[in-house]
Amino acid sequence: MRLDGRIGVVTAAGSGMGRAGALRFAREGASVGVVDVNAEAVERVVTEIVEAGGRATGIVADLRQDDDARRIIDETADVFGGLDFVWNHVGHPGPAAVEGVDWAAYELAMDLNVRTVIVTTEAAIPRLRERGGGALLFTASVSGLIGSRMSPIYSAAKFGVNGFMKALALRLAPDNIRVNSICPGPIDTPMLRVFVKRPDQKGTEDVDVEDLIYQRQSRVPMGRPGKPEEIANAALFLLSDEASFVTGVALPVDGGATAG
Repeated sequence: MRLDGRIGVVTAAGSGMGRAGALRFAREGASVGVVDVNAEAVERVVTEIVEAGGRATGIVADLRQDDDARRIIDETADVFGGLDFVWNHVGHPGPAAVEGVDWAAYELAMDLNVRTVIVTTEAAIPRLRERGGGALLFTASVSGLIGSRMSPIYSAAKFGVNGFMKALALRLAPDNIRVNSICPGPIDTPMLRVFVKRPDQKGTEDVDVEDLIYQRQSRVPMGRPGKPEEIANAALFLLSDEASFVTGVALPVDGGATAG
């Protein structure tokens, strides 16, 4: 098993890509701290893992609260006896508008996409050093590799995540801590439906959300949105020893959307 004996944290693990990752990591032998703000979702995912013979602990946390963002690291490490990896997957689409931006929505997006990553990472680094190294993985986006005219603020946040990742990869390489990010294109999750039809997204008011998703996938060379499990597969590689010489990489998993 590719993560046998490893201990890790997955944020936003109650649904979508985070859930797929938590389940996959557990199947590969990891003990997983399943983190989400939704208590019922946490319980469901932990139950799935345990019933399949895996090990997991559920942690309900609001990662906008710095104490919670640190607690998820300490609680997982204390329950299982250490820490080997963290997948900072939590995020938020944020506002679509720049003119007349909703500043509360902006602050929420920046907190969830950037601040929580920094605070959780701050808490994780000493724990990883105690184990002689490990891996940090951040969820960025293709919008953190190329600009998104529909989501300039989201792009700003995800470019920030990728910049933070690259700087940390350099800083932590002597500690044998690898740092990478995964950059999904459109993935078939509940969040995709939120993303394509935000209240301040002009021109979408009278368009069905599934039609918007069809329009989005038609711009993907492979002609479809990705599946959560496909992101989990890429995350597994980046967290495993198969990627032992991979650090500082922003890996697009996007059906070719950024190839052109």
